[in-house]
Amino acid sequence: MTNLLLLPHRLSKENLTCRAIIETPRGFRSKFDYDAETGLFELAGVLPAGMAFPLSFGFIPGTKAEDGDPVDILVLSDEDLPVGTLVKVQLLGVIEAEQTESGKTCRNDRLIGKVAQSHTYRDITSLEPLGEAFTDDLETFFRTYNELRDRGFKVITTGDAARAASLIVEAELAE
Repeated sequence: MTNLLLLPHRLSKENLTCRAIIETPRGFRSKFDYDAETGLFELAGVLPAGMAFPLSFGFIPGTKAEDGDPVDILVLSDEDLPVGTLVKVQLLGVIEAEQTESGKTCRNDRLIGKVAQSHTYRDITSLEPLGEAFTDDLETFFRTYNELRDRGFKVITTGDAARAASLIVEAELAE
């Protein structure tokens, strides 16, 4: 059985593309986490009525972020991406953030990308055309999501696709 956490991310610094694995589809209230032991996606929690993931949520394989998990990514897509989908994404930017739990604060950034083969978003190459309201809404979602779990979430800054790529490089697993 292949451990999806260990797949190569295949980051292209030239094209700003990499691989992502979707854990939770856009519009879902149910949050799923990949379980490397079983190779399955386990139900990790359910959001309250009226709250759902604004974009497909997943991780960059072959990475380990400061929080001990793979680097998180949100993916714009033409259609909903099912749980477990391996997708090539073009990086658009990053929301750099801190998460606080039980008095301990660590970085927990959210990369943002689009499906590389997207038709709907084919002309989008950065966060700017999506507007400030787009990233504000994502910040509000993650702040609320974390508050429901007795955690804090604070945005430090937003960055471009090159910054997102550099965070992947920083979090690469040792071979």
